[in-house]
Amino acid sequence: MRDTWETIDRLVEWLDAESGVSPEMARLLRVLKISEEAGEVAEAIHGVTGSNPRKGNSHTWDDVQAELCDVIFTSMVALRTITPEAEKIFAERLHHVAERSLNR
Repeated sequence: MRDTWETIDRLVEWLDAESGVSPEMARLLRVLKISEEAGEVAEAIHGVTGSNPRKGNSHTWDDVQAELCDVIFTSMVALRTITPEAEKIFAERLHHVAERSLNR
């Protein structure tokens, strides 16, 4: 997982360097970006199921998988933008949820 967080750190550095907004605004926008990416998952699900008659079957499960990964990456970037201890906080939260859910 360490390589993953190193990559996330590099992405945050790149976004910070390319961003034309204040750090405060960048934090807000990166959290909001999670909703945008989640919407793309929903769109892909509709495309897999063909639930929109105008568009039909426009997506595959591979598309859904890719969009879910984008939600995860975006969330990790947002968390890292908010705190330099993102890796620790993520690990602690995962442990908490696993303990709560699996050790009943």
